[in-house]
Amino acid sequence: MNFHGTEVRQKALTLLRNGVKNADVAQKLSVPLGTVSYWKHLDRAKRGECPGKHDPKCPRCDGRDLDEPAYSYLLGLYLGDGHISHYSEHRVPNLVIACGDSWPGLMDDCEQAMRAVLPDNSVCRVRKIGCHNVKVYSKHLHCLFPQHGPGKKHERTIALEAWQQAIADAHPWEFIRGLIHSDGCRITNWTEKTVAGQRKRYEYPRYFFSNKSDDIRKLFTDTLDKVGVKWTTLARGSDPFNISIARKASVALMDIHVGPKY
Repeated sequence: MNFHGTEVRQKALTLLRNGVKNADVAQKLSVPLGTVSYWKHLDRAKRGECPGKHDPKCPRCDGRDLDEPAYSYLLGLYLGDGHISHYSEHRVPNLVIACGDSWPGLMDDCEQAMRAVLPDNSVCRVRKIGCHNVKVYSKHLHCLFPQHGPGKKHERTIALEAWQQAIADAHPWEFIRGLIHSDGCRITNWTEKTVAGQRKRYEYPRYFFSNKSDDIRKLFTDTLDKVGVKWTTLARGSDPFNISIARKASVALMDIHVGPKY
């Protein structure tokens, strides 16, 4: 990818403001036509010359109402399988949630949450091998997801800001559901017992949540504690990556509010 310096961009804008056509500017400065068009659009938007266009409002910057249940769910998805990317300093950041093709309902819920949280922004699905990346574009993603930063989540501190914690506390099941839908599952375990001299097979459901980040696992278990779900830690080797929910009453609660992926 070729990046064009400020001097080239300013020359292009000067020509464009003087009425030179996009294609002629692109040819004169050896810049792709799409890049010239993008520069012109940004320049016109900055000067308020785009009729009918408006900047989508941000709940954090502009005080727009926020769909808190949808945000709580989307926050859980982001902490598990999400990341924010932008290919260059001039591109609008996009939130990407990887959703497996085995669970189309989860993909629909993810897209619905994105549209509820950012109703004026562009949402799309990008096909990958075995999954789709559900994406929403907004320059305010860093306002809504301040946990974004360089490096992997489990290699840095992840902590909710006070306003995020208040939303997660008000809508704990949506937060739990988002985390389970990203890095969790509902499975059926089985065991055998000897009863009256006969071996019998017993099956029972269990929820798992697996994440390398100590901070994200603690956010999950702290929220479980608040809604009365009992949990235990299962180590993978020497690392406590897995949270298990197996008690009958707790599984029943999870089934009511979360359920298996679909």
